[in-house]
Amino acid sequence: MTSRAQDLADKIEAFNRDVINCVRDCTEADWVKTCAAEDWPLGVVARHLGDGHYRVGELARLIIKGEALPEWTMEEIVQMGNDHARQHAACTKEEVLSILEKNGRALTEYIATLSEDDLDARGTLALLGGDISAQQILEMLVLHSGGDHLKSMRATLAG
Repeated sequence: MTSRAQDLADKIEAFNRDVINCVRDCTEADWVKTCAAEDWPLGVVARHLGDGHYRVGELARLIIKGEALPEWTMEEIVQMGNDHARQHAACTKEEVLSILEKNGRALTEYIATLSEDDLDARGTLALLGGDISAQQILEMLVLHSGGDHLKSMRATLAG
């Protein structure tokens, strides 16, 4: 473990705590409100974060191993998100909290084990601008894109 890896793990752990607290504060009526940015219910957006964005460790592992990343298009990403939203439209708060806790913990534990070389390993993903490091993909998909989802959830709660 390096201090850089631990710092990143700590940032993602703090982000996950924010998401969990947001979910815990939701009423039943809040849970089904539509988040404008995604056009999905708030509960589905939270589930998408925990089940989709928190699996970014799999992409980091591919980069670290020197394997090719999947070449998704934006249309494919949108389709996968919409498919997930339809499949999990009836997700419960308890289910989502469990996913956030389990997958958030697994991701931060994985990140904390990474070396400097692991964090600096590079791969190619055209959708994210081409050349990208393992650290960058973790930050981009969890803290930035995931952060946008959390902002959308909070905006929905604020009315």
